[in-house]
Amino acid sequence: MSPDSNPFLRGYQNLRIDRSLCITYEDDCPPVWHPLHPSQAHLPDDQIALFPCVFNNDFALITEGQDIPEDLEAQCQTEGVVRTVVYAVSGDDFGQPVHVGDTYSEEAAREVVWRLSFETGFYSRCWEISSAHLTPEAGRFLAGLADIATPSGFLFVAFRIPYSPAIGVKLIATPWTDANLQLVEGITAEELRQEHRAKGMPESLVEVLHLAALANVRMLIFDADAPVLDGLPLYEDE
Repeated sequence: MSPDSNPFLRGYQNLRIDRSLCITYEDDCPPVWHPLHPSQAHLPDDQIALFPCVFNNDFALITEGQDIPEDLEAQCQTEGVVRTVVYAVSGDDFGQPVHVGDTYSEEAAREVVWRLSFETGFYSRCWEISSAHLTPEAGRFLAGLADIATPSGFLFVAFRIPYSPAIGVKLIATPWTDANLQLVEGITAEELRQEHRAKGMPESLVEVLHLAALANVRMLIFDADAPVLDGLPLYEDE
């Protein structure tokens, strides 16, 4: 399953902020939006908004009070005025780029990104899903691990829920990306996957644990009475 279709992912991924200028020119033309040229990225907003500029299809340059190389200015044939500065927040939604919204200051944009990023370290990292997402063989394998001291090389600990048939898993060293696993364990995600298979872990359990860990889930509960998670395979009892 592609990471872009990982059902454990929630919210927008790869959030980013882009400063964009709303420029008007000629009375009968609609406004256009362009980024500032990198050579003027240091300019604060109050030296951009309501200032004259020149622009092309790719970028804009503030002209008033700025020294612009002739060869750079020659690339911009249209004159205009910057009416406002906007900080656009964008991200990826299951692999597709999306425009989340606009703010009128960098501080406000960063606040939006922070609220959408779930980077508090503990929020939204516990899931309860139907045990029907595991084959009966995988369910028995996981229950067996819950009754013993789960080997450390698995990078998870299985445990039973008291007074319930549910089985819980605490995932360790998440997210299971190549970069993080190389840093923590000196292995890649594929090497961990192969290690799990080599230890006899059924494929349905391998798949669901790796998807959850890739999405930085830390606690995963399998319960027959829990709802199914759209996007994950379902298996019938034997």
